[in-house]
Amino acid sequence: MRFFNVRYFISCIVLKKVNFQIFNYLLVFSLLFLGISSELRAQKYDIGGGLGVAAYSGDIIRKIDPGQLGPQGTLFGRRNFDNVWALRVAVSAGILYGADSIKPIDQLAKIRDGRFRAGIVEASAIMEFNFLDYLTTNSEFRFSPYAFFGIGYTFAFAKGNTYAFNPSTRYDLGTLVIPFGGGVKYQLDERWTLAAELGFRPTFTDYLDKIDSTEPIIPRFQDPSNPTAAYGINFGNAYDKDWYYFLGVTISYTLMTTKCYAY
Repeated sequence: MRFFNVRYFISCIVLKKVNFQIFNYLLVFSLLFLGISSELRAQKYDIGGGLGVAAYSGDIIRKIDPGQLGPQGTLFGRRNFDNVWALRVAVSAGILYGADSIKPIDQLAKIRDGRFRAGIVEASAIMEFNFLDYLTTNSEFRFSPYAFFGIGYTFAFAKGNTYAFNPSTRYDLGTLVIPFGGGVKYQLDERWTLAAELGFRPTFTDYLDKIDSTEPIIPRFQDPSNPTAAYGINFGNAYDKDWYYFLGVTISYTLMTTKCYAY
């Protein structure tokens, strides 16, 4: 009987110890779960879209030319991790074009008379940084400047020629892009946010406008004494790549709200 009581006593102690450990594990798990749940509730998800203009610079246009702009549009989803950082995933489309005949960069470009037109589709993942705390309910700000940077991939479906006497032909290409830029967000109310944004897209190709440093010599304006000689060279700048730009206005709708974020 005494042995039984001792064993029973030991069993109770062991059982209580096990139960205590299980309780501790459950408590820790619960706290972690509540912390994660609280963090998830603190997230803020937006969906939105925008419209604007697209521009290009490269071997035909050295600087942005307001006279050679195309339309662009975007659809995106955004997750705000806190009042400062947000991740935006977007699909954008636009039209880029340029022509030597509109605003030639030099005399050779005027003679070359190259041109192109490209429809582009871009998929990107971008981090946004808000400079002001405008998301909290009692914030003194309803707007914030922001900067962004990220990575993307662009498909271009284009048609163009390298000089005037060549027929325009179709060509397609894909390239990585590094989107970066900035803008201003304005919170219309708890759900709606309006933003204006300028974005730069350096590409990893020199062939967006169909003109690159591998283009051959242009055989025209022959010298009568040397009919095989060529006049001028139809090539691009071998030391830089083509860029394009988006300028536009977006509006977004918040799917999940929270009063404030914990720091």
